[in-house]
Amino acid sequence: MKKLLMIVGLLSAVSLQAAPININSADAKSISKALNGVGKVRAEAIVQYREQHGKFGSADDLAKVQGVSHRIVEKNREDILLSDN
Repeated sequence: MKKLLMIVGLLSAVSLQAAPININSADAKSISKALNGVGKVRAEAIVQYREQHGKFGSADDLAKVQGVSHRIVEKNREDILLSDN
């Protein structure tokens, strides 16, 4: 039983991992689903910032968005894409 619970826990952790997302083209709903610590409001702020200031040049540029901290960027760095290539 203990092994079964460990396996279920590991599978749950894997399924909760974020998927890589292109922050320069994704909509707010997709961003909020893909990035840990980014809910609907932050994701909408990311899209609004992008529309006002242009594409993000680096993952670190996300920290310029109000409500997005450097910690959030670091937590998601591997899942933040700047293009679809």
